[in-house]
Order: sequence, then structure tokens, then C-alpha cells
Amino acid sequence: QVQLVESGGGLVQAGDSLRLSCATSGRTFNRDAMGWFRQPPGNEREFVAAVSWSAGTTRYADSVKGRFTISRDNAKKTVYLQMNSLKPEDTAVYYCAASKSGSTSRFSLGENIDYWGKGTLVTVSS
Repeated sequence: QVQLVESGGGLVQAGDSLRLSCATSGRTFNRDAMGWFRQPPGNEREFVAAVSWSAGTTRYADSVKGRFTISRDNAKKTVYLQMNSLKPEDTAVYYCAASKSGSTSRFSLGENIDYWGKGTLVTVSS
């Protein structure tokens, strides 16, 4: 059974940092593009960050550039999202996702997403 399991969410104050993790199982994701989307309260799900299978290419939403860093450890089958300088507008459920196409550009558009995690809640208080 293919699984993506997010962890690391929680309640923090503005300016704090959090690191989200996405543990994968059930198949080899080493060739997949992987990354994160988020869904703020009352809004649609939006792209946050993506990383290519080799970690040679990363993409970020403009709203998180310079504050968030995505990385992956294929040996540990885990993808990370380091979130610094958090803002109240970063409050959302964060979802891990994988695309067998391997394309971070398509991933950023929400295309060819093959697997989703169930999400982890990040709440940033002002």
C-alpha cells in the first residue's frame, strides 16, 4: 500500500520555524518529483514547493521564496519542508504529494499528481 505520511505540523507564533516531514512507503519514489501543497482555511489548495528526484531542481511559490526550503533524502524515503519566518498567512493544512512524471514544473501546476498524503495542520498565531 502506497503511503505518504506527513508530520511536524503544530501551533507556532509568527516568526517561528517548523520542519515538516513526509515519509513514503509502498513503492520507490526515487524517480518522482515530490513536494508540498497547502490549503488555507476557506481557500483552495495551492502549490508550495517541489523538488526533482535528484534534488537538483526546486520550485517555490512566490509567497514562500526565501523562507521555505524543500529537500529530500531518498535513502530515508523522506521529503522535508523547512519553514522559517512563519506568518499567520502560512496557516493551512500542508499536504505531501508525488508525481511519477518527475516534472517539477507540472507538479507546481498541480498536474500529474499521483499520490497525496492526508495532511498536517500548521497554525501560525500573530
